[in-house]
Amino acid sequence: MGRKNSGNADDLASGTTIKSVNTSLLIVKALKQEQTAKVSKLAELTGYSKANVYKHLNTLKTQGFVEQDGDQFRLGLGYLDLGGRVREQLEGQHIIKPKIAEIAEKTEEVAQYMVESNGKSVIIFKEVGHQGVSLRTRVGAHLPVHQVASGKAMLAFMSDSRVNEIIQCHGLPAATENTITDPDTLSDELAKIREQGYATNRSESTKKLFAVSVPVMTAPEELIGTCTVSGPTHRMKGEEKTSQVIEILRSVTNEIELSLVHS
Repeated sequence: MGRKNSGNADDLASGTTIKSVNTSLLIVKALKQEQTAKVSKLAELTGYSKANVYKHLNTLKTQGFVEQDGDQFRLGLGYLDLGGRVREQLEGQHIIKPKIAEIAEKTEEVAQYMVESNGKSVIIFKEVGHQGVSLRTRVGAHLPVHQVASGKAMLAFMSDSRVNEIIQCHGLPAATENTITDPDTLSDELAKIREQGYATNRSESTKKLFAVSVPVMTAPEELIGTCTVSGPTHRMKGEEKTSQVIEILRSVTNEIELSLVHS
């Protein structure tokens, strides 16, 4: 079902945004969702005319951000260059990347480094260990913070005002029956995470998935991201396995923090 321009109407009306750029970005997001699509499908998804959609696609194509195969369009490799440059700018990325590979090797599960951006938990690095089950989540994916261990680990070390701002913006939608959807329950969970120093995801984002996440801090109140290990619930939830993963995460995270402070 098509939808009309979803940009903020007040911003567009007040002239604080450029309407044509907003249009291009909505088309890009629709193309990301579809992977490949015809102009007619993108027009249906965005609510813009086919002629308008085609003009934006053609402009993006000339800059390498869209590719065309017959009447099908897909995102171009221009975004790969931009994404790589953005990741290079993140604090300590040259230190963190090999450490995520080390965590994956030691735990034999999926290891990820994630940061918060615009109220979402974003995957920056991902490595799959020997037994790791690679889910559909990919580098660059933006995940609801309240649904995932990494997000809750970050929320726990944010100010109350920032947590409330994120909830107001994104809400607390459920992904499974285990997702925390009540602000008071989430507040209690965050207090527990601050006390124990790590967060868990017990099938809250994906059924039969268990994850543990530890924050990366360069100072008591300077959170930069989280290191996370995830795997099948039947293999991860046992006390021995969970304790082992937490110990590895804490050890490697401490090494990262020391390296960042003294680099």
